[in-house]
Amino acid sequence: MKNYTKGPIFGQMLIFSIPLIFTNLLQVLFNLCDVAVVGRFAGSIALGSVGSSVILVQLFLAFIIGMSGSINVLTALYIGAKNKKELSETVHTSIIISFVEGVIILIIGITFSPIILKLLHTKDDLISGAILYARICSVGMPALGIYNWGNAVLSATGNTKKPLYFLTISGVINILLNLFFVIICHLGVAGVALASVISQYILAIIIIVAMLNEKSDAKLELKKIRITEKKVKPIVSLGVLSGFQSAVFHFANLFVQAGVNSFDTILVSGNSAATNADSIVYESMAAFNTAGATFIGQNYGAKDKKRMLKSYLTALFSSMTLGLIMGIALLFFGKEFLSLFSNETNVINAGLKRLNLMAASYFISALMDVSIAASRALHKSAWPTFIVIMGSCVFRVLWVKTVFALIGSIPSLYLLYPFSFIITGVAEVAYFVYCYKKISFKSDSTTNKHEAILI
Repeated sequence: MKNYTKGPIFGQMLIFSIPLIFTNLLQVLFNLCDVAVVGRFAGSIALGSVGSSVILVQLFLAFIIGMSGSINVLTALYIGAKNKKELSETVHTSIIISFVEGVIILIIGITFSPIILKLLHTKDDLISGAILYARICSVGMPALGIYNWGNAVLSATGNTKKPLYFLTISGVINILLNLFFVIICHLGVAGVALASVISQYILAIIIIVAMLNEKSDAKLELKKIRITEKKVKPIVSLGVLSGFQSAVFHFANLFVQAGVNSFDTILVSGNSAATNADSIVYESMAAFNTAGATFIGQNYGAKDKKRMLKSYLTALFSSMTLGLIMGIALLFFGKEFLSLFSNETNVINAGLKRLNLMAASYFISALMDVSIAASRALHKSAWPTFIVIMGSCVFRVLWVKTVFALIGSIPSLYLLYPFSFIITGVAEVAYFVYCYKKISFKSDSTTNKHEAILI
């Protein structure tokens, strides 16, 4: 296991984050392949159907990833504190929780997808395909729960290369199945969803085998898989709040999607193509969120307050820089990017209306995302969740109901993103600084103090 309580932070964080960036990008590849294949080989209706439901699927996935964030910081805490018993109990309890979480989301997705998509005023010519895509993708949620559990544990130990290798295998399988089901079997929307689900279960099997053969103290042992009661509360309480934080963004975006759906099918399809840039940039930047949380978590366990702050600032600087670079690249090569998902000029032009505005705004989101992850590493999620609800959910809904309702143009809808980034980001930074200043290790003698903070 890697020890991030000593040595140069920036170099270590860069080595940690680069494989994680590619890992996150490969995770995005599942949805990118779906959209690219249907857009190219099944037409704009299929593209619009997938695009109308992708945001719902991302809502489910965001909750799973948020839940895994709690597993990451707890694992990092016990690694930093060198507490093997607590580490093992966390690993073996969290795998059960992650699987159950995936099953619950599966049931919700299959049952409520039609209702949610109809409430979003999904267009009549897109609704049947959107429901089909959302329901099939929901079947893969237990597998994604298991994978993100393993990814969280491995990241906390400093091993970010294995998940990259595993996702490479799964990603190649997903691409091949996409092409087979759509081009040869002519399954359209159902084909790309089915390809994703199959590749996700293959990925879950690979990660379980890897964890069973892991050499560190965080390895998985079948005989130890059980619920340790004292671990349930910290994992679930911190995880649910973290998951809710992640899901809130996508929940608010459902209202934005409803606004987009008020325009014609061409604009809906263009929006669907452009939103793929969001996933690429956000997930790349998210590598530094995980890095910051892991570094802060280990140093929290080691009780090194100064190094915790340096880890936060390094993660924030790195994430903002990456977001700025990727945004500039999209400004210059926006048409080429959108052409990956559609060969229709009017769809590409519609997508540019969103892409150009977002490309200039991505880097600002680091203020919010890195600070949320840093607060989670301090086992503080209640207030960050409230801030997210107000700044990225309530604010966006109010914007849709007021500014957009009054002006009615597509730029007036998309402008809510940079404004919400700034408002939420400033508040999240302020809260992290407040929590950091209150930390004191003077009276800490064991890791029991950390348990008290968690509870």
